[in-house]
Amino acid sequence: MSLVLDPAAQDLLFREARTANTFTDEPVTDEQVQAIYDLVKFGPTAFNQSPLRVVLVRSAEGRERLVQHMAEGNRPKTATAPLVAILAADNEFHEELPALLPHFPQAKDMFFSERPARESAAGLNAALQAAYFIIGVRAAGLAAGPMTGYDAAGIQKEFLDDDHTPLMVVNIGKPGEDAWFPRSPRLSYDEVIQTV
Repeated sequence: MSLVLDPAAQDLLFREARTANTFTDEPVTDEQVQAIYDLVKFGPTAFNQSPLRVVLVRSAEGRERLVQHMAEGNRPKTATAPLVAILAADNEFHEELPALLPHFPQAKDMFFSERPARESAAGLNAALQAAYFIIGVRAAGLAAGPMTGYDAAGIQKEFLDDDHTPLMVVNIGKPGEDAWFPRSPRLSYDEVIQTV
């Protein structure tokens, strides 16, 4: 059985998509970011909790503040990408649950009254949303360069607060010269999938 999704779309989102390491200087517009969000916001999360929060870094001042917290090898990529997004988990996401889960408003207090439960749920579900975000960037015809090489405590202090945990930094734009490393191997179907 073949996939329903058009092969060109499969290539755009998965087969040909790669983590970009260089970018052109073509800007990423607010309209593009809005279109990405308007698509990926429909990706599922448990209890529809939607804990992902995004800080867009556009200004030279913001870029300078961010670059100092990136690992040495990631600094040039972040310094030159047209747009950088800090993806974070909102550990107080439960405050939005009555609006996001109107048929079960008691979920806020029933399951998420304790901070450790919220942090665990927020981390998992915001990571799901981060993956959707990367696919959305690709769907917009842009390249994403997600990275976790950074000083998390520094980024949290500089751009977030104690209620938000940084998950990754994503450079976004049109791929530049020599943007791709060679594709690394993947596990086979039989190495991953088992039937019981």
